Amino acid sequence: MDSLGKNGGLVRRTGETEAHLSLKRLALTWAQAHGYSACAVETSLPRCRYRADVAAYRPNGKRGCTATTVFECKQALLDLRLDNGSTALTIRRLDAAHGRREILEKNLRVHYPALRIPDSLFAEFDSHNFEKINHRGYKNVLRQLAALQNRLFDCTKFETLVRYRCANLFFLVLPEAMFRESEIPIGWGALVEKEGILSIVRKPVWHEIPPENQLRLLERIAAAGTRRINREFAIEFEELIRARS
Repeated sequence: MDSLGKNGGLVRRTGETEAHLSLKRLALTWAQAHGYSACAVETSLPRCRYRADVAAYRPNGKRGCTATTVFECKQALLDLRLDNGSTALTIRRLDAAHGRREILEKNLRVHYPALRIPDSLFAEFDSHNFEKINHRGYKNVLRQLAALQNRLFDCTKFETLVRYRCANLFFLVLPEAMFRESEIPIGWGALVEKEGILSIVRKPVWHEIPPENQLRLLERIAAAGTRRINREFAIEFEELIRARS
């Protein structure tokens, strides 16, 4: 997790690069400069299992209506693509791979009857040990299926956040050299860093969400801020338990 340094500066998480930490700091600065009075890093999002690099809340005021915003910072194209999968496209590819697997298994059952495992009352429901013959095509299909299933469940973060209406606005924060219009997920805006300054190069789509969803994210931002304060003042969980009595 991030923590506060002795002078109040951000200290990166284990495994986090200086470049990623710098993008988060720029996102925090940009958000507050644009009216977001409540911000936090590594904030768990409502209605899904993901965390936001930066989450921010803007109250209704001079700068416009109440808004909740998620900022995702990406310093590498591979990292960006890992979260930018399409559920519909992946499902179509999964269906096609399953079809190829069924055809292969049907043919292998005919050509290799010895692979049958008599583990049921009826022969048509018996299992077959297809891995035993080390068939290259069958192994390739299995690898493809595994990769697509992993992508479906683990690589659709951007799409999921929009579908679940986790916030009103979503921004990608990335270096100028990494910006490609085609790589920005649908509905997301893009904040591009150049010489230490963020600029909007693509505006996000506004997503209407119920007021209670805005409140849930604000509560999580506040909770993340409280945890950070507890770390700064070295307040341990056991101390909170003792204070209850």
